[in-house]
Amino acid sequence: MAAGPTRRRRTRSDGERSHRAILDAATRLATIEGLDGISIARVASEIGMSKSGLFSHFTSKQELQMATIEAAEAIYATEVVEPALERPEGRTRLEALCARYLSYVERGVFPGGCFFASTAAEWDTRPGPVRDRLRAVLAGWSDVMEANVRTAQAQGTLPAEADAARLVFELNALLHEANGHFLLFRDPVALEHARAAIADRLGAVRAPAR
Repeated sequence: MAAGPTRRRRTRSDGERSHRAILDAATRLATIEGLDGISIARVASEIGMSKSGLFSHFTSKQELQMATIEAAEAIYATEVVEPALERPEGRTRLEALCARYLSYVERGVFPGGCFFASTAAEWDTRPGPVRDRLRAVLAGWSDVMEANVRTAQAQGTLPAEADAARLVFELNALLHEANGHFLLFRDPVALEHARAAIADRLGAVRAPAR
């Protein structure tokens, strides 16, 4: 007898829940044990699933790694990027992007801090599709920040002569240092130092009042 609509919906729903549970565990583990540390066996053990059950979702370690990056990117968008995009374009949005990043670290969205700072350090010298995907995500983040620097320059809230790419590099350096210091020393003062330094840096390039 063919399975009815209710049975098919239940099976699909169970599969979706299992898929989410796998990726939730994988994103968390990747920030602690590294993307290279996650495997079919490791994630299956973490969530109490058989390896054969997990194989029905991902057939290789690299496929799991790539899906883990995609899941982490979606979380990053929800926690950091999308709330900042609700703010007006330009300087206000740029400040919101920095503030949301520091909040995301402080709230422990991932147990090992920023997923992309952690995995980028792990894969920066290892060519291949995993590094390419991580580079694309981080480049996209910098592009969003730089676009708002340039909008702020056009609006007159940052001076036109400021080097937009350099400013974004400096802001990212502050954010990533805050992330690393907070994780290593568990000292929230690092986040406050970063907030003050970002305010100082943007203040230093503030356009003259008209």
